[in-house]
Amino acid sequence: MKRSKKTDKMKRNLNRRDFMRTTAAATGGIAFSSLAMAGTYMNEERPLRIGFVGVGSRGSYHLDAALGIEGVVVPALCDIKDAPLHRAKRWVEEAGQPSPGLYGKTDTDFVRMCETEELDVVICSTSWKWHAQVCLAAINNDKHAVSEVPMILTLDEAWEIVETFEKTGKWATLALEQALLESYYAMPVLNMIQQGVFGSITHIVGGYVHDLRMVKFNPEEEPWRLQHSVDRNGNLYPDHPMNKIMAMMDINHGDRLDYLVSVSSGATMLNDYAEQYYGDAHPYAAQKMAQGDTNVSLLRTVKGKLITLNFDTNTPHPRGIFKVQGTKGAFITGSGLGSHVYVDGISPESHQWEDAEKWIQQYQHPLVKNYNPAPRRNAIRGHGNQGMATPLTWHLLVKALREEVMPYFDVYDSVTSSAVSPLSEMSVSGNGQSVPFPDFTRGKWEKRPPIDLNQ
Repeated sequence: MKRSKKTDKMKRNLNRRDFMRTTAAATGGIAFSSLAMAGTYMNEERPLRIGFVGVGSRGSYHLDAALGIEGVVVPALCDIKDAPLHRAKRWVEEAGQPSPGLYGKTDTDFVRMCETEELDVVICSTSWKWHAQVCLAAINNDKHAVSEVPMILTLDEAWEIVETFEKTGKWATLALEQALLESYYAMPVLNMIQQGVFGSITHIVGGYVHDLRMVKFNPEEEPWRLQHSVDRNGNLYPDHPMNKIMAMMDINHGDRLDYLVSVSSGATMLNDYAEQYYGDAHPYAAQKMAQGDTNVSLLRTVKGKLITLNFDTNTPHPRGIFKVQGTKGAFITGSGLGSHVYVDGISPESHQWEDAEKWIQQYQHPLVKNYNPAPRRNAIRGHGNQGMATPLTWHLLVKALREEVMPYFDVYDSVTSSAVSPLSEMSVSGNGQSVPFPDFTRGKWEKRPPIDLNQ
């Protein structure tokens, strides 16, 4: 959609005072707490300009989160479907901002958006196949990029993002991945690890174990996921667990992934589901599925740490377990199983788990403990936690952009996390053959300090 000169002029003239007035009117004056504001937002002479590619369920969540943040404007939106695109346009206007430029004439209209609009960052929430392309369109046009997971599907895409970042200085990351920052237990466990409670970490078990059969067959949800199960076989959704595991194991920050071994079970569950709910005449009742119902990948680091990464979105089950094992103790949690800790010589019963709640309270991470944003007037809409406060992930992204630094989970971490997927496919296709893990940092991992979220 071509914008008028009047609209462009309105956006250029939207200075900080005007924006603060319109935001206050839209949100009832709600902003961050004094804690969140103090020393956080630099370079505030102009608003932070954010463009969105993909404003469906997940993208609309990010959009609504951004619209409630002081100093943020949304000049441009892109989606190939008219309904979510115009809903997003309405939300921007209802927030008191000028009508955004709209893009979506073709599948790749995001390229035109990145070439045309003056933006600081582009948020990508499309189906997986476009993530790397959107990121590259942004960073090749002097914009940062933030992608939903996974950021890449191939090693070539991973290397292209790394090399383009190193050439341009514009980064692409998984900054809004929330498994570490917004999990109830992950931040306290990270704090316990960094304070030595569990000793040296030797093994972590995690994964994406989530029954998504209904989602895959629902045309209103994410039916594109089903095609990945038809075409691919591996650990296809590694980033949620890897976001936590990499921080807990100092991956790319003093250690790195060395090699990977991956195997998959047979594939029957999606065919059974299609036949059960839609009848044996349904095309997917007999469609050959490449993706095994369960995949298990083993990753070993250069310094000898082990990761067991499970992937299962095809079978009926609650969410999977997450376990951290160290030389002095362990932590385990699982859906319906609660959270438990065992610390050698400290836990009250030898060789028996104790409830983790007192440990979680005692070791709550200072970043979480001290984050106290003012509540919004309404819960955030879209596919997310529907919270009444700005998510910590969004707070940290805006902080990084204002301070002109990369988010803590940076380019190298982001491509490493997502690269588990194509590497696991290589291993599965080779009957569980060991596959070397690329060093995307090119040796910098040895001197990069551990992730410090207290800064």
